[in-house]
Formats: sequence, structure tokens, C-alpha cells
Amino acid sequence: MSESHSEAESAVVQFKAAILAKLRYAVGKDPSTAFDHDWFEALALATRDHMIDRWEESSAQIERQGAKRVYYLSLEFLIGRLLVDNLSNLGLLDVARQAMAELGVELERIREVEPDAALGNGGLGRLAACFMESMATLRLAAHGYGIRYEHGLFRQAIVDGWQAEQTETWLDFGNPWEFERPEVAYRIGFGGGVETLDDGTGGTRQHWHPQERVRAIAYDTPVVGWRGASVNTLRLWRARAEENLQLDRFNAGDHFGAVAGEVRAESISRVLYPADDTEAGQELRLRQEYFLVSASLQDLLERHLRLHDGLQCLPQQVAIQLNDTHPAIAVVELMRLLVDEHRMSWAQAWQLTVSTTSYTNHTLLPEALESWPVALMERLLPRHLQIIYLINAEHIDALRAKDIHDFRLLRAVSLIEEDHGRRVRMGNLAFLGAHSINGVSALHTRLMRDTVFRDLHRLYPDRVNNKTNGVTFRRWLFQVNPGLTHLLVDALGEQVLHRPEDHLQALEPFAERQDFRDEYALCRQRNKELLAERVRHVLGISIDTTAIFDVHVKRIHEYKRQLLNLLHTVALYQAIRNDPTTDWVPRVKIFAGKAAASYRQAKLIIKLANDISRTINGDPTVRGLLKVVFIPNYNVSLAETIIPAADLSEQISTAGLEASGTSNMKFALNGALTIGTLDGANVEMCEQVGEDHMFIFGMTAQQVAARRRLGLEMSDVVADSERLEAALGAIRGGVFSPDDPARYVGLVDSLLYEDHFMVCADFDAYWKAQRQVDQRWQRPEQWWRSAVLNTARMGWFSSDRTITEYARDIWQVPLPRREGD
Repeated sequence: MSESHSEAESAVVQFKAAILAKLRYAVGKDPSTAFDHDWFEALALATRDHMIDRWEESSAQIERQGAKRVYYLSLEFLIGRLLVDNLSNLGLLDVARQAMAELGVELERIREVEPDAALGNGGLGRLAACFMESMATLRLAAHGYGIRYEHGLFRQAIVDGWQAEQTETWLDFGNPWEFERPEVAYRIGFGGGVETLDDGTGGTRQHWHPQERVRAIAYDTPVVGWRGASVNTLRLWRARAEENLQLDRFNAGDHFGAVAGEVRAESISRVLYPADDTEAGQELRLRQEYFLVSASLQDLLERHLRLHDGLQCLPQQVAIQLNDTHPAIAVVELMRLLVDEHRMSWAQAWQLTVSTTSYTNHTLLPEALESWPVALMERLLPRHLQIIYLINAEHIDALRAKDIHDFRLLRAVSLIEEDHGRRVRMGNLAFLGAHSINGVSALHTRLMRDTVFRDLHRLYPDRVNNKTNGVTFRRWLFQVNPGLTHLLVDALGEQVLHRPEDHLQALEPFAERQDFRDEYALCRQRNKELLAERVRHVLGISIDTTAIFDVHVKRIHEYKRQLLNLLHTVALYQAIRNDPTTDWVPRVKIFAGKAAASYRQAKLIIKLANDISRTINGDPTVRGLLKVVFIPNYNVSLAETIIPAADLSEQISTAGLEASGTSNMKFALNGALTIGTLDGANVEMCEQVGEDHMFIFGMTAQQVAARRRLGLEMSDVVADSERLEAALGAIRGGVFSPDDPARYVGLVDSLLYEDHFMVCADFDAYWKAQRQVDQRWQRPEQWWRSAVLNTARMGWFSSDRTITEYARDIWQVPLPRREGD
């Protein structure tokens, strides 16, 4: 027996013993009575033990080296399931699979027991999770800060075609990956008033007296880098009342009133993104954002002062990254802590704040930049509103001192909006309070300079920069697509696992080899069969795995243009019925995604997708050439099944509105061909992959802007397109909603008379591009050559590359040497 084989067997024996010990002593079960969840918990705890030693080693090494720390503040961390992620990054996946098999338990079945940690809404939250993994892989001293939402994003059910929101209960069985830290707790204030006091030197200082206080309790989750390079910490905060029970009120018989404060406090970390279409919802959202920021800043300052002599060196030792506008109140809270709590001068505090803070913008949609009514801010955070006014006054005074007196410009860059009720502009606040403002794709950054931050960029031209997003290949290729990963290792060697961004390009010559293309296609076919089985199990619909899997999965939003895809679906359905002699390419349209609970138009689009699905799938004249499925409750785990099975990736947002996208990268990495607009990171993907291996269509961002200036009415465009007119007419006429023929009248009329997202304007170009898809599919050697080249040329879109750029250009953090350097 070889030494390596003996070591592998020994590792399996030890791991199996560890699992059994956890099952008995931590879970309290015997193998004969253990359920699947018991086995999952035992396996997770045994895996966690391997993480803890490396976690302690990483923390100790960071302290010894005095490394600069990066703090990533995000209201979302869409981390998904962690079992296979952790086993894979620790190099224990095969060991665990063998150990479980010897115990008579299938790992693939056990992994399905783990709930998704749905602590995010979509791409922004998943990006944060990818970044945390990359920072650990690159051995950066990084901490993630978020909220431990008890329920996370809602679970989506489809009831009679409509979205129904259900409570997501991911913590029902506990969370084996987290460590509660009750000793790490901070007080967070709300409301009250501000008192002016004598500072003892002839001046004054402000003292905030909050009316209400809650506690933020830390829960730590270790984040493992590839091959255990480093283990960082994701610290999530749970809200608790200062007093869990008002015993005197309870004993007096006021049983509900006695716990009212507890309920109010704990609601902060109860649900991700409460509906904010009411005043109460807006207040809770602002409470969540401030709760996250205050707890995190108090925590990082406490750590800094424990390790360093004073706060003057803060920018040299700390980098704070704001993930979108949600944590923008951090600028104000850091000023409050430095000035009010640490008695620092205003000028020095502002210099430290700006030098330490950087801000990532993720959207050009004005509503997503956030603004809060001044009255709400004054009632909830009175001291912070004072500081906002002071920041704004100094900002405007400084511009006037530079002889800038343009009233329009000064109003545009003010922190206070005056036009539609007085509101605090959080995007402007984040811009002013940060030394770096980055977009997330080249196009997005250019448009950011030209649109939402045009005036601020003119005043501060050195602040805006670009950091195009990336994804972690460890999860989005190696874990989700093991068949393709084995094929890559056979072709390129083990080094592709350690530095895929450097080695994937060596796959290009294999695109010319018929035998390799056949193996590549076989991997895809196996993945399609797995997805087809899931669709059959969830929806009871059988789909043809030899058909094109045409996939459109993402948050449901009008700018992402699921409507454009549905119009093509209807037009294709009509064409197949009208011309049965044409050699139509079989196609399965796969949709998934959640609509915000208060977003009525998006929820209507989901209903339309389900109505179209029911009609087409039940029509025998289509002869199975077209199937439409809407898979409910899209989340990370579902994405892990869908993405490796996709042939065609729909990335068809209105040009100029998608900041970057990351699903586009995941699909292309796994060899799906992209049909898309020149929007977000699609532009850079086109540069890397080559336009010949994508299907690019539609107006550019500049053309969209020009068309909008001409007006949004599209009746002339519709009249010029027979296919579009017929598709809209069928939807408006109730063909897909015979139970309620008028259901989609308003939806269709909005496209005819106010097509803000250019659905009609781009329809004919989209139809033509989809015909090109059919033609390519009918030439398998061309299709699979393009698929292989997509995988080969996606190395640049690694989140390791993105984080390397953040560390070098924004955080000023030197990267330790990696394995293979």
C-alpha cells in the first residue's frame, strides 16, 4: 500500500470517528436513530473543528504582523449553504464523502438538508459572499459585518400563478457554523434629544440622550479560503432589548406590554428588507441600517484601540468598505464616535473618516440610492441629523470659497434634497464621506460619472474609479460543476484549481478538438438531466434535455426585462403554431426569481410567466417544441443546479441600467452562451470572450438615452413589427388569462404608451438574435467550440482579481504571497 493511499485511508478513519463522536456527544443521537438532519449537524460540527484551529492561527498571525484590516459592511450576505463549500476549501470533500459512505449515509442527500442562509436579495449579497471567500483565499485580514436576520429573504411560493411570500425559517434547527459571542455586545441608541455641554476648554460639545436603546449581540461565522489559506470572520449582529422582560408590568397583568420593548428591539434583525412602502416600514429599514453601522463601527474601533496606540493611525490600519448605499450612515456615525465619544476635533475626525472609508455604488436607479425624510431622521437619529447639516454646511462653504456659486450645482450636490419634501441624500453622503467611490463595471462607472454623480464627480474628479465585479470560481465552477471540473483538471492539470484565473486560458486549444467538445457536451447533458429531474419533482413538468435550455434567472424587475423574454416566448409559440413545417429548434424557457413584496408590476410579470407556461405546456399543437417553466423560490442552491445546466444565458437588461451582473459571469464560466445587451459587465465579457461567441443585440446606453428623449410611446414601433403586435395583442386579449381577460390590459398599455425600459424598442433585434441562437445550435461543432471558449476566456472575472484591485488601489493593503507565486 502506497504512503499516500495509507494517509488517505487514515484521514477517512479519523474523520469518520469525529462524525460519530459529534453525533453522540453534540447531537445526542445513535447511528441507528439518527435522521438526515442529525447526520448533517454531526458532519458540519466535525468539519467546523478543522476550521477552528486555522481560524485561531489566522487571527494570531494577523495580530503578530500588525496587518491592516479590511472591514466590509453590507446589509446583505447571500452565503447559501456552507457544508460543501467548507469541505471543498479545506480539501476534505472526498474524505467526507468516503467517511459518510462507510457510515451508510450519502453525502449528496445530506447536503440537501442544510437550509440556505438567505441573508440577501440577489447579486449584491452574493457578491459580498464571494468577496469574503476571496479575501480569505488571498490571506487578507478581513472582517465582514452584517445582520443575522432571523428569517432572511422570504420563501417564494407560487399559488395559482401568483407569488406568495412565506416566512423563511433557516434557523429552525440552529446554525452549526456560527458562534454566539454574548460577551461582544454594544448599545445602539434611537430617538431622544441632544444636549449642548461645556467641554471644559471654553467651547461646547454635544451629548446625545437616546430615548431607546437596544443591544447588538455578535454571532461569528468562520470564512475559509481555498485550501485553508486563511480563515476570516463574518460577524453578524442580532438585536436584543436592553431588558428582555419588564417584570413589574408582567406581574401586574400587562403580559403583552411587558414584552413590547423586546419585540420592538428584536424586530430590527427579524426580517431582511421589510416592505418600505409605509412609514413604519421606512423607519424599520433605517433602524436596521443604523443598527448594523453603529455596532460594527464600535466593534472595529474597540479592536483598533486594543491593538494600536490611539486613533490617529486609523487610515493606516483600517479600511472600511461600504457595500452600496445602505450603510452610508456609517460616515455620520464614525464622525459622531470620533467627535462625541473620543473628543476629537471636527477637522481631524473628518480627515480620518474620509481617509478610512470607501464606497461601492451598485446601481444607477435613483430610488436605490436611498434618501430619508428629514423628519424621520430627526426623530430617529437627532444627533446624526445635526452632523449631516454640519457636513453639508462645510461642504457648501468650501465650494463657495472656491468661487463656485452656481445655485443649480450647489442644490445638486447638497446632502439635503429640497424639491420633493426635505430628504437626506444618502448617495451624496457616501460620496462626500469616502476617499474612493467605485463602480462595478467599466460601463457602469462611466455612466455613474455622467449621471447620478455627475456634479460631484466634476468637483472631486479623482474619487471615482472602477472595480469590475468577479465571482469565486471555487463555488461557481468547482463545486457546482464537478464533471466539468474533472475535465478541466484532466486537460490542464491540478494548477487550474489553485489559480484558475491564470490557467483557464490554456483551455483554448481544446476548443478545436472534437473529442474534448464531445466530453464537454456530455458534462452539460448530465447537468441538464439533473435539472430536468428537479423540475419534474417540483413542478410535475417533463422537459426535453436535448432542447436548448434557455435560462433567465434573477430578481424580477422591469429593467431586467423578463417581459422581453416573455414576449419572445409568445411570438415563438405563435410562430410554431402558424408554421408547423419549419424545422424549429426545441427550446425550454426556464425562469426563476423573486419580486419585492411591494413591487406589484414585477409580481404581475410572474403571474404572466406562469399563465404563459400553463397555456403553452398544455397545447398539443406545439408538439413539445417549446416548454416554459417558472421554478419557485430562487436561491443560491437552486442557482447551483440551474447554472451548470444552462445552454443560453439571458442577460437582456435595458442598456445603461444593470451595474454589472454576476450571474452573467457564472453562466459563461460554465460554458453557457450569452444573449445580451451591451450593459454592465456584458461589455467586458464581450471584450474577453469575443462577440463571435455571444449573441449581442439591442440599443446601447447612449441610444437608449436618445430614444427616451424622443418619447416613450411605442405605438409606431409596435405597428412596424407584425410579430410584436401579435404577441402583445394575444396577451392583452386574454389568450393567456381566460379566467380574467382584462388582467394584462394595463401591462400591455404601459408598453405601448410608456415603455421606459425599451421592451418594444428592442424586440425585433432580440427576435433576430434568438434566430441566430437557433442557427448556432443546429451546428453543434460551432456551438460547443463557443462554449469551451467561454469557459477558457472567463478567467479575468475571478473575484480574486477584483479583490486584488480593491486591495491595491483602494484599501492600500499589500497582499501576501500566494501558493505558486
